Amino acid sequence: MLRPRRIDIAAALAHPVRLLPLAFGALIVLGTILLYIPVMRAGEKSPTFMDALFTATSAVTVTGLTTADIGTYWSTPGHVVILILVEIGGIGIIAMATVIGVFVGGGLGLRTQLAVQMDMHVVNIGEVAPLFKRVAITMGIFQGTSTVLLTLRYHGQYFDSWGEAAWHGLFDSVMAFNNAGFSLHSDSLARYAGDFLVIIPISMVVFFGAVGFPVLAELNRRWRTPSRWTIHTRLTVFGSVGLAIVGTLAFLAFEWTNPATLGSQGMSDRLVTAFEAGIMPRSGGLASFDWSQVTGPTQNLVSIMMFIGGGSASTAGGIKITTFLLLGYVILAELRGDPEVRIGVRSIGSATIRTALSIALIAIALVSAASMALMLVSDAEYADIMFDVCSAFGTVGLSTGVTASVGTAGELILIVLMFIGRVGTVTAASTFLLRKKQQRFHLPEERPIIG
Repeated sequence: MLRPRRIDIAAALAHPVRLLPLAFGALIVLGTILLYIPVMRAGEKSPTFMDALFTATSAVTVTGLTTADIGTYWSTPGHVVILILVEIGGIGIIAMATVIGVFVGGGLGLRTQLAVQMDMHVVNIGEVAPLFKRVAITMGIFQGTSTVLLTLRYHGQYFDSWGEAAWHGLFDSVMAFNNAGFSLHSDSLARYAGDFLVIIPISMVVFFGAVGFPVLAELNRRWRTPSRWTIHTRLTVFGSVGLAIVGTLAFLAFEWTNPATLGSQGMSDRLVTAFEAGIMPRSGGLASFDWSQVTGPTQNLVSIMMFIGGGSASTAGGIKITTFLLLGYVILAELRGDPEVRIGVRSIGSATIRTALSIALIAIALVSAASMALMLVSDAEYADIMFDVCSAFGTVGLSTGVTASVGTAGELILIVLMFIGRVGTVTAASTFLLRKKQQRFHLPEERPIIG
């Protein structure tokens, strides 16, 4: 008689790979409860449950998509709660993703302690608390510096009081480094359009927030010697810079004569806006212009950039730049007939390649399924739906207006997409698919016809 398989729930939940989605899920529940309190909404009306749930999910996953105008819908206490959720979500995803990202590459027997060690010595064995401390210090330095710069620019130029300037400077800095697209203004950064003393600092903080803590830690020690960088750092840095350049130049070319974006601006303002447009699709989500008014080629390119995302163990979403570039090397090796995938003087293991392929294919399936589902519940154009779906999966926050008009069913679809896009496709799948024991045998090989 076959006995039903006994499931050790405690052991299953204790696994570090499952800890990430569980922790973020719990934080979303807490955020929803807090935002559902009547005092959190501006005016006399109370927040709706869906607005609270969607905003909490968007904040914890550092996305920035909204179903209601953040500045006018939520009160000051609501803004504070959103800022705290974004900050916790940001520091949590960086530190926990760094730990889990390395842990998955090792054995699966550790349950009581997340003991990891990275090649660049970001984390020593058993040193999880110091990791969170280093991440917090790094975030504090970037956010503190940008807060000061923005406060000095805001005061007198945009706000009369130092208190109001400092609050907006702090809020924008936290949103920028955490790559969250929330803004206290209904037009996001539109009032600062072309102001390089505002747009450039925010864009640069978004860029550094999207490269990831392991890369920042290594650059802090070896920024003068790129030849000694790890493959991960090289792919992330060069890939990020390359995407930013391509995005900036493409935006200039596609939007130069568009009166709704660059066509009505002067030369210097066009360059500043194009630089912003080349950075924000990485996962920033803040905007000084209306993304619903961009041309078709721009919308398509930005959807691809949002799908790619930023660096691993960063506040950015997407499949990650390392995954995208690694698959490019896999294709190149296949076309050349090379027996192994090489990057520089290093070869890439088959397990890493399988992980990259899994991430890409799962992501494509998720984006495709979510787009089809939204088409069934919304009357929006396919290009606009795809744009917002890629924004949700990439935890970007840019929108063509679809998010605010999809209804409850569409909001639930985007909530699931933001959550999976934040915790990672492989992490989410591994939550239920991890084997308790490794296979100790190898089946006979067979080669089906490919292509």
